[in-house]
Amino acid sequence: MRSGSGSGVERGAPVLSLFRDARDGFTTVAVAVALVLSLALTFSVATATWVAGRSSEVQRVADAGAMAGQNAVAAFSTIAQVVDACVLSMGLAGVVVLGAGLVVSCVPGLSAAGAGVTEAGRGILDARRGFARSAAEGIERLEATLPLLVVANSASCVAANSGDGLSYAGCALPFPTESRSDFSALRSDVDDRRLEELSDQMGEASDEAEEAHDAARAALERGWLADCGSVPYCLRERAGSLAGLAGALNPDYPDASSWSFGAPLLRARAYYAARLEAEVVAGDDPEELTDSACRRAYYAYALQEVSRGSYAEAPDGSVSIELPSLPSNTDQTRETELYTDATWPCTEEAAGRTLHSSPLCPGATGAPSGTASLSALDAGSVRPCATCKMDVVDLGRVATASTAIENGFEHHWRLIVEASEEYERARNEEVAAEGRARELAEEAEGVFAWALEQLSVARPRLCPPGAWGCVSVVTRDARDVPAGLTSAFLSSAELPAGAAVSAAALAPDDSTARNSVLSRFLDALGAGDSALGGALDGVMELWGSLLVGYGSAYGDVARAGGEFLDGLDGVLGGTVGSWLRARLTQVMEATGFEPVDLRLRKPVLVNTRDVLDQSGLEQLSTVRSLVDALPAHGSPEEFARAMGVWVVDEVGSGSLTVAEVPVPGTGLSIPLTIDLSALAGAA
Repeated sequence: MRSGSGSGVERGAPVLSLFRDARDGFTTVAVAVALVLSLALTFSVATATWVAGRSSEVQRVADAGAMAGQNAVAAFSTIAQVVDACVLSMGLAGVVVLGAGLVVSCVPGLSAAGAGVTEAGRGILDARRGFARSAAEGIERLEATLPLLVVANSASCVAANSGDGLSYAGCALPFPTESRSDFSALRSDVDDRRLEELSDQMGEASDEAEEAHDAARAALERGWLADCGSVPYCLRERAGSLAGLAGALNPDYPDASSWSFGAPLLRARAYYAARLEAEVVAGDDPEELTDSACRRAYYAYALQEVSRGSYAEAPDGSVSIELPSLPSNTDQTRETELYTDATWPCTEEAAGRTLHSSPLCPGATGAPSGTASLSALDAGSVRPCATCKMDVVDLGRVATASTAIENGFEHHWRLIVEASEEYERARNEEVAAEGRARELAEEAEGVFAWALEQLSVARPRLCPPGAWGCVSVVTRDARDVPAGLTSAFLSSAELPAGAAVSAAALAPDDSTARNSVLSRFLDALGAGDSALGGALDGVMELWGSLLVGYGSAYGDVARAGGEFLDGLDGVLGGTVGSWLRARLTQVMEATGFEPVDLRLRKPVLVNTRDVLDQSGLEQLSTVRSLVDALPAHGSPEEFARAMGVWVVDEVGSGSLTVAEVPVPGTGLSIPLTIDLSALAGAA
């Protein structure tokens, strides 16, 4: 049994004869039908392709809307970061400059400069207070408008994609829908009152130390001149000429820096020992005998006194000086042991017990009767010798001449004693003032550390609307398929209405880990040295370093602050100022400032579920309700309210000045202005 034939024709019944001829070739009808079917299929595929392509475009528009909405959140985050960087860096700069004022204030002679530096630091902190308050208010106002900016920016993007007969409507919604940020840290203040008080007190102590230092230096110079430097006579020259002292017993000191008041004391001991040894009581007549006896008594007394003298320097720099004042006249002699000690020989004469200058006195003819004092002679207990006439006046004349005239040893000794008293007083006052400055510096170290700790509190917690992400909902109206694709071979077709959702969130861009946002911001403020001069030349540079180093505050505070302190002039090693500078640098190194992640945030597409889950919303029902609620058209406010998001316009359109940024050290302030029309997607 056969199922067909080679010609495609059953016996006696034509089947394909319209399409095949007797020679198995295609007929004209077959060719025409094939062409019609091919064209119909081609246009059907084109129509299906057009419909499929246009159907998927709503998702692309939803993606773009989500990214556009999240762009506004990214811009706000950058603005908030710049504001926080300014507040933190200005606070750090102010405290560091105040610390510099403390360092300079405790340097003798630089109290005025220290007061100027302290005033500059206080001015920076005052400027920071005003800026922080206004910036906190401005950033909160901007954040309150952020939901509207998100909706407006995304709606503008969605509308911009309409064309070719397709109309899109929709917007992105931020989650969370309300702010959960905390900007209270921006309003935190730094109490700098104690630092200012310490600067004043340290300035007073340094002034006292400087005044005492100058007085001590002048007294030291006077003492050295009297001992070694005056021409033609000085203590050293007199010791060599009158007592023949030389070498180690009579050393020379070329300047006051190598000299101390211990030098003339040792010289005087050697001098009076030599004079006492050389003085033998003798004379051709009673008067010469008396003069010789008085000189020997004076030298013995002087040697005893200078032997009791002392000079000592304590480890803290204070001195203890005991250089005896020798009598230079009769009245002063009466106040010494020369007058009260019973050292003068007496004899029993016919007139009674008589005092003599020496046993060799021609008038000493009676039996020896011990010794008596000159005070006993004046009191009448013994009688004066009529021959030698020894009394206190004779003894007082020994030093009178040599003290009153420039070529006398005692003249220069008196100058040295007076200078030593002034030096001891001034030097000890200087040490005491330096001690007070050191105590204040130690307190200043703690107060400085406390001030930095006030700044190292947690930074503002940033969780604005959209921090978790933005969900974009977009609808598309139905429209007919273009007639060119259907009218010739197909019935009319329609692209049905459609909707799509998408979500975007912010993700850090690792390629911007060392971004130059803050550097560009600093350049925009007009970088340059301060106009304050002197120790404050680097204030602007300091602030710039701290501002740009906001991302690694821990290291940059110590580096920038240390460099600023190291640049202070007049702070010599070994001084209280040098010690305090080193301690403040260590404090800055030890203070923990958490580094701030400065990577720029960029919008990236994410799963809608991730955003809605973080917001505590169920995905399917939430998406369905959002699509159902979305109006076909309207203003951004109407879109938002239809979607259940309350938006406010806190700042209006145009621009918003978040705050006036004061530039430390210049007296200038630059407005930080935000172009709201750009954030809202306006042309």
